[in-house]
Parts: sequence; C-alpha cells; structure tokens
Amino acid sequence: MRLISLTLLGILMLTMMSCAQFDGMSKGTKGAAGGAAGGAIVGQIIGRSTEATLIGAAVGTMLGYIVGNEMDKQDKQQLNSAFERGPSGQPVTWVNPDSGNNYQVTPQPAYTNQSTNQTCREAEIMATIDGKPQKTKTSACRNAQGEWVLSN
Repeated sequence: MRLISLTLLGILMLTMMSCAQFDGMSKGTKGAAGGAAGGAIVGQIIGRSTEATLIGAAVGTMLGYIVGNEMDKQDKQQLNSAFERGPSGQPVTWVNPDSGNNYQVTPQPAYTNQSTNQTCREAEIMATIDGKPQKTKTSACRNAQGEWVLSN
C-alpha cells in the first residue's frame, strides 16, 4: 500500500512539474502546481508519513488553485510589493478595484534558504473572494533578477 501511495505521489509531482514548463498555463493551474509541491513538502515535514504528504499535496493544490486563479496582474504586483517592502508581522492590505476582492498579506522576516542560497520570506494571505474568506500561507524567494517568485 505504501509503495502504491509513493508511486501515485511521484506521478502527481511529475505531472505537475511537467505542466509548469508551459507558459500558457492558467493562473489557477500554476497556483495548483506550486501549492501541490509546497503542500507535499510541508505535509512530509510535519507528518513524516506518506499519508501526511498526500494530504499536504491535496490541501496545497486546492489553496494554490484558489489563490492563483483569483489573483490578477495588479494583485500579483501588490503581493510582490508586500514581499519587497512589507514590514515583518505587519499586514499589507488592498482591494482589487475590478473584482472587489480583498487581500491582506502579513510577511514574515526574510531568511536565507540554505539549499538554494536565496533570500526568502514567508507570508500569510487572507483573501475575501466573492464574499468568501480564504486563508493560506505561502513563501517567495528572490530569483537571479531580484524578483520575488512564489515557491509554494
């Protein structure tokens, strides 16, 4: 049973990673791919079991899709600004003028990712989309061009 679960997880991760190479992917699909990878990693770290990894991947996929699908270019610029200039522990808020969606991002202190040697920050995102509150955690790291790129 454990081998089957690990095989399914491997197939899921490979499928998501192969999809990530296409520029034509929707925002929701990109968010789901990042969420699945991040959720699987967090699930494994917390639960140290295949079941926890699969649950983490499923939850990450759902949250990543929701946030990725609903954030447009202006929202992503605001999110990038929160990672760049937001004081640690202090919420940065905005309302999308087109959709009416509300966002509150609370960035945490920057740290150096030891495996990639990149500067990264975690943040909690509270979003009200179509009147429904949603909460997720994400992290972003600076790429070679100095831009913040979501890592989960």
